[in-house]
Amino acid sequence: MSDPTSSELPNTAGAGPLSYAIFQLARTHRAQAAGMLRAMNLHPGQELLLMQLFDHDGRTQAELLERAGLDHSTVSKSLRRMQEAGLLTREPASHDRRVMVVHLTDAGRALQEPIADMWRTLEEISVRDLTPDQVQSFTTCARIIEKTVRDLSRRPPRE
Repeated sequence: MSDPTSSELPNTAGAGPLSYAIFQLARTHRAQAAGMLRAMNLHPGQELLLMQLFDHDGRTQAELLERAGLDHSTVSKSLRRMQEAGLLTREPASHDRRVMVVHLTDAGRALQEPIADMWRTLEEISVRDLTPDQVQSFTTCARIIEKTVRDLSRRPPRE
């Protein structure tokens, strides 16, 4: 396997070295997280929904969709799987039967510390060879890039 810090890019990615680096980082980071989540019988993205419920149990499915930054089909499928696994319940809201309210079960709440440990471990792995200043700088840049890309994707298409 080649050195991941190598500056060698595929020719086609030559005009987008930052974008290629982001893609490679996201893919590698997600794979590491996925392995850790499998040990908890979770799929990637499910921990993001659970973390929102740890902070505020009883969110609506629409709130989870917006807060977790996942698409509708992913959230629906994830919630269904987690309900089948006994981690949460979904029930219609009293004020509007079309709105689904999501609550953690005891089994779901029991995952809070293992998920926090997983994120702590993933962070330790990720920053192992970085200085605190590099971590801060990267985090700032990543948030700026994310906002720029997100804002662009929310604009109506040009005609």
